[in-house]
Formats: sequence, structure tokens, C-alpha cells
Amino acid sequence: MPKVVLIIIIIVAIALVLIILGNCVKIVRQSTTVIVERLGRYRTTLLTGIHFIAPFFDRVLPPISLKEKVADFPPQPIITKDNVTMQIDTVVYYQITDPKLYAYGVERPVSAIENLTATTLRNIVGELELDETLTSRDTVNCRMRQILDEATDPWGIKINRVELKNIDPPKAIREAMEKQMRAERERRESILLAEGSKQSNILRAEGEREAVILRAEAEKQSVILHAEAKKQALIAEAEGQALAIRKIVDSAPDKAYLTLQGYEALKALADGKSTKMIVPSNLQDLTSILASVKESLNFAEDKKEEVNAPEVEKKPFLKPVQTSESNKK
Repeated sequence: MPKVVLIIIIIVAIALVLIILGNCVKIVRQSTTVIVERLGRYRTTLLTGIHFIAPFFDRVLPPISLKEKVADFPPQPIITKDNVTMQIDTVVYYQITDPKLYAYGVERPVSAIENLTATTLRNIVGELELDETLTSRDTVNCRMRQILDEATDPWGIKINRVELKNIDPPKAIREAMEKQMRAERERRESILLAEGSKQSNILRAEGEREAVILRAEAEKQSVILHAEAKKQALIAEAEGQALAIRKIVDSAPDKAYLTLQGYEALKALADGKSTKMIVPSNLQDLTSILASVKESLNFAEDKKEEVNAPEVEKKPFLKPVQTSESNKK
């Protein structure tokens, strides 16, 4: 019996020693720190790795995470400068930088940050009107982060970012804002339609003006080209007539040719197409003219029969014109 009791005592002692040794060894995980107190006073801060502490004298506090944390606080009633009450909820991103200050600086740090955020938000938004609050989120976020960071620095907490999650104005204010937004959109639509109509009319007028200018230019070019063509035709015709006259002069036409040409001119005058006819004053010589024409035709036929006849003597193309006074003489 005494041996059994002795064995039990030895087993219990070994178990106690193992338990004590197990409590003396502390393993700290990554991004975590542990505060160690000796006899109720702060002794050290254990970082990542394995550590040994004195049994019965040292006490270990709960591990403190060094990772960035997010605190989502419920909506808070805020009154703006123009006496509009609205609900605003915030999100705070913070990180513990000093575990000792965090452990001994403030009781319930998260609750302290929440209350500090609510009071700071009331102070900042109370200086702004409703429209400024809705359009100045970045300004409010920056000012809150600076104020909270300075206030939480003695607690070993670093405020990295503050965001206004939701801004919920009263229902009547929302309806008024929706009406204002609808009116603003209608005004912009009217302005855009008017601008579009204006630009369309301007472009249409410019197009018509350019079309008129182009048509005028085309007509101008057409008239110029027709005039140039007519000019070239007249010049060519005049040159042809001059060349024909020159060749006739060079060929020394005889009396028969001249008489035939005069007869053709009379035929052209008497073709019936003209409304007026010019009759020569020496109408009494019409018989002699016809006789001359007949003689010219007979002379032309005789000339064709003479194969080896000598060359006709050249005569001048123009004869002196006898005036009416000479005829009277």
C-alpha cells in the first residue's frame, strides 16, 4: 500500500512539473504580441517566436493583434448647420502600433473610438449645410481622420482611414432633392435641345450658303467656258474666212466667179426667211445683171471645153464701186 501511494505522488508531481513547464513556455504567433506582467506590473512585450516566463510570478495578458482592423459603427443622428437632421454611419480603419499603450491607455478602446467618432462627426457636420455635407465627403473624412488620429495616439492606436458609409437625410428632404434633381435634368435637356437646334440651323444655313456659292461659281465657270468656246469658234471661223479670202485673192478670181457670188447673195436675200429685204438702187440694171449671169455660165462651159487654152489673165478682186452720182452722169 505505501508503494502505491508513493507511485501516485510521483506521478502527480511529474504532472505538476509538466504543467508548470508548459505554462513557462509561450509561443507568440505572427502579427501578434503578448504583454507580460510580473507581480501585477508591466514587465515586457513578447514578440513573434518562443519565450520563457517565470512561473507563479509572471502573468500573460490576452494576445494583441497588430493587423489593421475595421470598425463599422451604427448610424448617428447628426444636425447640420441649416437644422436638417440626418443619419450618418461611419467606418474606421485602425491599427495598434503600441501594445503597451493599447493595454493600459484606455478601457474598451473600440467603444472609446466609437464615441469619439460620433462626437467629432457632429462637430464637423454641424458647421456645414446639407448640400455641403453631401458634396464634401472627402473633406469630412480627412478632418475626422486627423482629429481621431491625434486623439487615439496616446492609446497606441493609429487611425488609417475614416469613411462616411451612408448619409440618410429625412424623407421630405429626399423628395425635395429628387424634384430639384429632376428639374435640373430637364433644364439641361432643354439647353441641350436648344443648342442642338441652334447648331443644326447654323449648319443648314452654312450648307445652303455654300451651295449657293458653288452654284454661282459653276454658272460663272459655265458662262466663261461658253464665252471662251464662242470666242474660239468665232476666231476659227474668222481665220477660216480670212484663209478662204486669201486663197481666193491668191487664185485671182475672174468676172464669172464674182458674178456667180453676187447671184448667190441675191438668192440668200430672197429666200423668204428674213422680214426685210434691201433692194439695190440700180434696179433698172436687173436685166443686164441676169444677162451677165447667163454669159458667165456660158463662159464657164466654154472654158471647160478648152483643154489647152492659155491661162486666164489675172484680174484684180475688187473693182471701183460706182456711186449713184456716177450713174446719173
